[in-house]
Order: sequence, then structure tokens, then C-alpha cells
Amino acid sequence: MVKPKVFVTREIPEKGLNIILERFDAKVWREYTPPPKEVIIEEAKDVDALVTLLTDKIDKEVLDVAKNLKIIAQYAVGYDNIDVEECTRRGIYVTNTPEVLTEATADFTWALILAVARRVVEADKFVRSGGWEKSRTGWHPKMLLGTDIHGKTLGIIGLGRIGTAVARRAKGFNMKIIYYSRSRKENIEKELGLKFVDLDTLLREADFVSIHVPLTEETYHMIGERELKLMKNTAFLINTSRGKVIDEKALYKALKEKWIAGAALDVFEEEPTPANNPLLELENIVVAPHIASATHETRSRMSEMVAQNLIAYFEGKIPPNLVNPEVLKKTAP
Repeated sequence: MVKPKVFVTREIPEKGLNIILERFDAKVWREYTPPPKEVIIEEAKDVDALVTLLTDKIDKEVLDVAKNLKIIAQYAVGYDNIDVEECTRRGIYVTNTPEVLTEATADFTWALILAVARRVVEADKFVRSGGWEKSRTGWHPKMLLGTDIHGKTLGIIGLGRIGTAVARRAKGFNMKIIYYSRSRKENIEKELGLKFVDLDTLLREADFVSIHVPLTEETYHMIGERELKLMKNTAFLINTSRGKVIDEKALYKALKEKWIAGAALDVFEEEPTPANNPLLELENIVVAPHIASATHETRSRMSEMVAQNLIAYFEGKIPPNLVNPEVLKKTAP
């Protein structure tokens, strides 16, 4: 029996990758950096399936040459790098890896909240650079003063799986939790004691604003100069969703001119963000290289889900994590 051909655009964790290599005629891009667009185009010409990451742009240019392509298995929960509408039109299935990274991302969101509020990164630099020793004092009442988290107001933008998981953790800090979402979630409101508000109210009232929305035309730069000026000058902005949800130029101005107290970002408008990004010059921001889901356990489970999506499709079943169910009207798996 001829095995379906698969191109895997990155060396995903072994648990799922080994399954793919065993079950399919698979080729893997083994370099650390992503494959250039021309490589993806060349490989797509002769495959039945692609395993992709957020860094891989799968647009009409790729799809035009991918005459045998039947399914794209995305190694991520987001899929804004894929032209899903065009895939659906062509009868190509698109899958992702939802839920599995919810808890890890929520954990990391809280790591960022704690780090930016309590100035953990600044404190680490202070000790490592010898600044503490040079100060000639082991403790001072005004050394690296931070901000309390307990009892404050947390504003969550986007109450999906991750936003809800972040809210659950906030209960342990005895926080007041308000949220803005595309649709109201009354069952979660009752369970966790949340309050639904409009976006402007959330920005005005929250001490910590945490973003958990997908990147769409509606959410692109949803946090810009106007929104940042609505926030308290003591408030903090946290983003573990997509970089382009925030206008970075406006954020730089807000942090530089102290419209807000600080920010913590795991994602940027351009990734990797350039070393000369002006945001990196500021002390009142904590940054990370898109690692919210980066735990051994989570990334391994994600790779398994990718393999399961592929196997289900080629066994004639509906993949468990299909993001374009409309495709079922075009073609059966």
C-alpha cells in the first residue's frame, strides 16, 4: 500500500513525529530556522499533507501548486498563517491543536503578570550585574518597589479556553475579574464570579489587562493609542495571544511616556522581533520569545494531536480538530 506523502515544516517533538514517520512517507525540515517560502512551494507540489507552524505562510501561491494536497495539520492552536477560506474552497482540510496548550499558556500568563508587577527581571539583572553589591545594602525600604496583585482588578479580553483558565487562577489572588468577549459567557460568569463589560470599561477599570483573542481583521491593532490612553497610569498590559493585536508603536509611546505602568509580551508584531525594537530599550516591559506553550509535556501532546489529525483523515474519519467543517460539504475524508 502506498503511504500518503507528508512534508513536516519543522522538527516537532518525537512522540508525534515518530508516529508520522512510521505511518506516512514523510519528509522533515530539520533546520532550526523555518523553511523559506520557495522550499514550502517546492515540497507542496507532490504531497498529500502538510504539517505547518505559525511561521509558515500557506496562501494561494502555495495552494496553487499543491495539486494533491488534502489536509494541512497545523502545530498550533492559531492558524492565521493559513488561508483557511481558500483551503475550504479547494476541499482541503485544516486542523489545529486546541485545548492541549490551555493550561501551559495560562500558567505563563501568570508568570508574566507576576514578573512585570514585581519587577522580577529587573531584580535579576540588578543582582547579576553587581548592582546589588555596589549598593552596599542588603535591604532597603525603597529597593525595586513593585505592585500588589492580590485584591486588584483583572481585565480579560477574550474569554475562550485560555482566558477562562487565567480567570480561574486569578481567584487564588482574590481579584475582581471583569471581561470583554465577542459573546457573553453567563455560565462562566456564575461559576467564577466574573462581570461582563464593554472594552472601554474594561480598559478604564482594570489594573491588569490580559489579552486572549485570535488574530483576525477585527482584532488587528485592537489595542492602539486610544485604548492605551483609556487605561490607568498604574495598569499593566499582558499579551500571550498574537503580537499584531497590539500596535507596538503606540505601546512604546505609552510605556515611554508612562500612560501605563508596564507591559509583558510573549508575542510581537514581527517574530522574531528585531534586536533594535525600541520596546526592548525600556525597563517597564517584560518580554519573551513566544514560549507560552513551551513545556515538554504540552509540546509533546501537540505533536501527538497533529499525528492523530493526519491519521484520522487518511483512515476516512473526520479529524478531531477540524477548523473548517464547511469543507465536509466539498469532500469526504
